[in-house]
Amino acid sequence: MKPLIGLTADYHDCASAGCCIPARVEDEKVVVLGSRYQRAILDHGGLPVILPLTADKKLIGQMAGCLAGLLIPGGAFDVPPEFYGEEPAPGLGPQKPERSAWERDLIRACARRRLPILGICGGLQILNVAFGGTLIQDLTKDGVNPHQQNTPRYLPWHRARIVPNSMLARIMGAAGKMDVRVLVNSTHHQAVKQPAPGFTVVAVSEDGTIEAIMREDLSKGFVMGVQWHPEMLFPTQPEMAAIFKAFIGFAKKRENKNR
Repeated sequence: MKPLIGLTADYHDCASAGCCIPARVEDEKVVVLGSRYQRAILDHGGLPVILPLTADKKLIGQMAGCLAGLLIPGGAFDVPPEFYGEEPAPGLGPQKPERSAWERDLIRACARRRLPILGICGGLQILNVAFGGTLIQDLTKDGVNPHQQNTPRYLPWHRARIVPNSMLARIMGAAGKMDVRVLVNSTHHQAVKQPAPGFTVVAVSEDGTIEAIMREDLSKGFVMGVQWHPEMLFPTQPEMAAIFKAFIGFAKKRENKNR
């Protein structure tokens, strides 16, 4: 039995100008999620399921009870700064408070059950906030954002240095190596400022931007977030495939324990 991996998704208003599906009823929305997230889970032994957005915490708890793991993908919006105790700063982009609150509560519900959790790009950011961390609201300086690539997402943009002897280094098969650098893609304007309590930085970019964090205590469950998009890179970069293998591997162990 493949472990069931929950995925969050975006919801677009079908009546809006940016939606390609005409509304059939006044309040209809379309669920949007890049297929590469699902492919990454399927190709590495998991069974992906898209979860419905809700503010009902009881229902969120029931969702967590059905899953073996949770993947929070990225999205073209920012986490509301009030979620981490800050006022909006210049450069802050559009927000989707309803989705961010849902993902925060879902992360916490899955963490209480010690499920493995993987956050990607914006998913890393809400994961960090859900556990008590903070964010840099905008990386742009002098009108330039060095972390927003102008090439296709499936191509790497810059290098990230993996912290030696970290769990991420072991996942990538680089245990014991002191200088491990991997090519990553980059499509973000926010980043982790203060990692959440109990989390450690496991990758940084060459300009010092935090690229990955991981919860230190694995006895509480595997929880990791990466700022890049490994779902775009795994077909050509084995170290990116290793991230999904590890995540699904922890989900399988969690499911077998519950049988």
